Amino acid sequence: MNSDLIAGMAALVAADASPEVLAVRGDVVVVRVADVVLKAHERGSDLDVLTARLRLAADPRLGELLLAPRSVPAVVLGRVVTAWPMGTPVPQSEPEDLPMEAAGRMLAALHRFTAADFAPPVPLAGAVPRMRRAVRDLALDTPAADLVRRAFATLPAFEEGGTTLIHGDWHLGQLVWRDGFRLIDVDDLGVGDPAWDLARPAALHAAGVLDPDAWGRLLGAYLDAGGAGVPRDDPWSVLDAPARALVVQMAARALSAAERDGTELNDAQEALIEACARIVSTHEPIRRG
Repeated sequence: MNSDLIAGMAALVAADASPEVLAVRGDVVVVRVADVVLKAHERGSDLDVLTARLRLAADPRLGELLLAPRSVPAVVLGRVVTAWPMGTPVPQSEPEDLPMEAAGRMLAALHRFTAADFAPPVPLAGAVPRMRRAVRDLALDTPAADLVRRAFATLPAFEEGGTTLIHGDWHLGQLVWRDGFRLIDVDDLGVGDPAWDLARPAALHAAGVLDPDAWGRLLGAYLDAGGAGVPRDDPWSVLDAPARALVVQMAARALSAAERDGTELNDAQEALIEACARIVSTHEPIRRG
């Protein structure tokens, strides 16, 4: 852990701050100082693009959906750092206690906004590049890693772009409580295909990880609130390819993290590898280039 980076992040709040490390995920470091959460983003993060994403998050029209940043990004020891008010994460609980209806309504409300609602530049959502990076960064030569790459080879060449504002990396861990539920982690916020905001829970449902009732509550609330990202009569006609892509992404990230941390895959992560096997068995590779 980079103590100089953590000290430099904390100094953005107060010179004598005593930071509490909340999370270290690869390059990403998250610390807390009093009521402020500071995040050092991945190495190579584009400061201009992230600044544009934060400008969207600070828009008062999105104030009941997104947690607004406390300031513009800073650079500490070459790393882009952002500062946020502290929120209370959604606790791990029984499926029936998860706030799926609230989450569905929030996504539907977010998806009502388009690029035309904001002054340019409005960045592209980072959902598709994030998925591709997960596979590119999988530097393992194992049967499981090979399976993930073979599943990736069955995916279509997703186009980036669109007009709908999306979160780009949505899951329940991106939801906190601060004067109501708010979305956090806007690293991939921008315009894109709204189906990608439902793709991760859809993937977890398809892999047998997310409780079917919880998935149904999320999707039902989204559609009942006017969410236009998927058709009510056949949501999987739109969700299938992005959900398969998120299975691949999560499986790749799980393998990379297990190798980095020297840990074993848990049951949910093993289920994602098994889902990759099903993808390979039911979809042909797509010739690229």
